[in-house]
Amino acid sequence: MRTDVQEALDRGAAAPLPRTLIDILRETTRQYPDASAVEDADGALSYAELLARVWRTAAVLRENGVRQGDRVGIRMTSGRRELYVAILGTMAAGAAYVPVDADDPQERADLVFREARIAGTITDAGYRPADSATAIDLVGADSPHPSTSAIPVVAPPSIEDDAWIIFTSGSTGVPKGVAVSHRSAAAFVDAEARLFLQDSPLGPGDRVLAGLSVAFDASCEEMWLAWGHGACLVPAPRALVRSGEDLGPWLLGHGITVVSTVPTLAALWPQDAIENVRLLIFGGEACPPELVARLASDGREVWNTYGPTEATVVACASLMDGTGPVRIGLPLDGWSLAVVDAEGHRVADGEAGELIIGGVGLARYLDPAKDAEKYAPMPTLGWARAYRSGDVVRVEPEGLIFQGRADDQVKIGGRRIELGEVESALQALTSVSAATVVVQKTDAGLPLLVGYVVPDEGFDRQVARGELADTLPAPLIPLLAVVDDLPVRTSGKVDKAALPWPLDSGDTGDSSLSGTSAWLAEQWFAVLGIRPGDEDADFFQLGGGSLAAAQLVSRLRTRAPEFTMTDVYDLPRLRQMADAVDDDAEDDDAEERVFSQPVPTPRRMQWVQTIAGLPLFVFSGIRWLLFLLTASWLLRLSPGFEFLPDVPAWAIIVGLLIFVTPVGKMTIAAVAARLLLAGLRPGDHPRGGGVHLRLWLAEQIAQQVDPVGLAGAPWVVYYARALGARIHRDVDLHTIPPITGMLDIGSGASIEPEVDLSGYWIDGDTV
Repeated sequence: MRTDVQEALDRGAAAPLPRTLIDILRETTRQYPDASAVEDADGALSYAELLARVWRTAAVLRENGVRQGDRVGIRMTSGRRELYVAILGTMAAGAAYVPVDADDPQERADLVFREARIAGTITDAGYRPADSATAIDLVGADSPHPSTSAIPVVAPPSIEDDAWIIFTSGSTGVPKGVAVSHRSAAAFVDAEARLFLQDSPLGPGDRVLAGLSVAFDASCEEMWLAWGHGACLVPAPRALVRSGEDLGPWLLGHGITVVSTVPTLAALWPQDAIENVRLLIFGGEACPPELVARLASDGREVWNTYGPTEATVVACASLMDGTGPVRIGLPLDGWSLAVVDAEGHRVADGEAGELIIGGVGLARYLDPAKDAEKYAPMPTLGWARAYRSGDVVRVEPEGLIFQGRADDQVKIGGRRIELGEVESALQALTSVSAATVVVQKTDAGLPLLVGYVVPDEGFDRQVARGELADTLPAPLIPLLAVVDDLPVRTSGKVDKAALPWPLDSGDTGDSSLSGTSAWLAEQWFAVLGIRPGDEDADFFQLGGGSLAAAQLVSRLRTRAPEFTMTDVYDLPRLRQMADAVDDDAEDDDAEERVFSQPVPTPRRMQWVQTIAGLPLFVFSGIRWLLFLLTASWLLRLSPGFEFLPDVPAWAIIVGLLIFVTPVGKMTIAAVAARLLLAGLRPGDHPRGGGVHLRLWLAEQIAQQVDPVGLAGAPWVVYYARALGARIHRDVDLHTIPPITGMLDIGSGASIEPEVDLSGYWIDGDTV
């Protein structure tokens, strides 16, 4: 007899109504045609514009021979609108998109596209498939603002067509292709809509972060959290997403309100980075309770989600409040879950077992044999088709709790990794006689892939890492640890628990480091699990990756607040990094010394400002005088006011045009600024010096003249250009530009009144 919680887990009958992802996009466009659908560095595309481009792309694909049911490989630069148009256009043509990260090795891209048997490739990075599949370059093929009146007629996909095929790590060393139908994908989008923000649903006012690779199935959640609700998808630069703390200002500056990410990345963000975020979704890996407690707050929903690629991104979810254990919750509407013992029978409440997934979200493997094995019937449950997840969970009335894996599969940074794939690559290395791979944890709590290798003669660590980079994506390349032999159990299997960790010195030699280098070596050790032995050690050759670099930057900023992710990549060697930390610290000390003893404004500057300030009031006086003379002129048109001053009408009109109209006032302010600041260059200048005086005088003239009136008036852009600023097309400028004219605003930008564009400031004795 099933308990209440077991009944709640089996909810397959509650599936959303069948439809396709293209149906969802069309419905959203019907409701919100003018809302922004995607916004990149070139500006925003409305839903109407996006859908028009999607249909044109579908037509181009059809013209290139792509047919319903085909598969199209996509390998494009991340963060650009063209990538998303290509994805949607492929689906609109009835084909499934097969994404490969642009940063992945070409050998892996060739392997994935070959396994998927693609009909063509959409690319912008110069990639061409190894076989005879067509390569289609759609970038730049669209007009900037396609008209919806001339949309080509293309038959949309059916619910049974595949929407995407995403490859996951394979235990045999070959990635596994997982195909998800439109029925499953659309059910996932609709089921999540029933979960999140029910009191204040997502809509056109929301902006969704797109920070994950499209080769990672969680990117599908990002995209359709936006496109399923009329919100705007906002891609972030990949390097910025990996940087940790540096992403915070970007999230604030771009008004991001919805974030779906992995806990490892979110743990690097400061609290204020997500102050505007009202929906925060975790997934991809186990979520630490302390992270939830830190980020959960009033006005923000925080969810923990669980789901393998094989069950369409997310199978279950739990709303969290920062108290109690972190759960993976109960199934989405249409998904069915069961927790079984070794014989396939449901376990009792409070017990643990393997999680089995059924229902509308089940995908399929491209490999029929693998599909039949992993999606076999479960007679004990009465399910004709079920996916064995390999995950161990505990059944509780409030929802499931993740307990770990029953096999060698792991998740790092949200990416599912079969250790067998990495192990196969290690064992294929030149000059390696034996190898194994395990996941270790650094002092900083970062999970790390570590490959233990027994070297043959001629082994070289750098050569080995180069060989791995030719076959494995960057997240799968392990830290290489050289050992004399691999410990084994009596069964003959490698005893992974006996492998050395941390790698305190190992093959790095005796350390003679001191000062900042020694301190820095400890920070490396905390995030890498291996201590560098000399100042020539390279952070990335020791196994550092983007997440480790982000953790390192957070630590280094206790001494060097200006240290960035770029510095780690530019200065990977210990000595270089130590010197940069010292320089940064010295600069901070020098600034503190300067700020602590500010020098009063020079007396001569005070006298010059006083004398120069007197004529400035002439500008205000002229305006008031003109108003009075205008009133006098009007009154003299009536009998009895002949005693008032008689001023020619033409003089009043000219005066008003120059000193009252926006065009005249802008001309006065801009000409004065150009003359006073001629030859001014960016840089630091003494407070109270000639440059400071010129800046002050130009600002005072502008304030007295009041060139544009209220900030945000339509002529602000013209005033900025008159000052010398470079303002590109479609810019909404709602704040006063810098008097220096040193401003460059890209196309499509919108700058609100609260933004400070003054262009210069005073720090102590420096302008």
